[in-house]
Amino acid sequence: MAKNKQKGKKQQNVFQVANKQSKPKTKAKPVKTSLKHINTLRNEKVESLNQMFTEVQRDVKSISKSTCEPKKAQKVVREAPREAVNVDNAAQLLSQL
Repeated sequence: MAKNKQKGKKQQNVFQVANKQSKPKTKAKPVKTSLKHINTLRNEKVESLNQMFTEVQRDVKSISKSTCEPKKAQKVVREAPREAVNVDNAAQLLSQL
């Protein structure tokens, strides 16, 4: 009748008990607030660069306007050909080739 009794050590449980104390989890880092801070700094830098570039663009426009005015006074004059083109003579020269 006592054939099913095991001798010696008990067999270990396959599944661990979930109630054991585990290490406390670390607190989540405030990623959202740090990203907001980074974005505000980036936006400020972008705005300052935009202002600098608009000033440079205005300077370039004013310089180009001052340099373009003398060029408008100069006109290119083409001279008309002095001799009239002789088509018959050119055809005769080509036929000799």
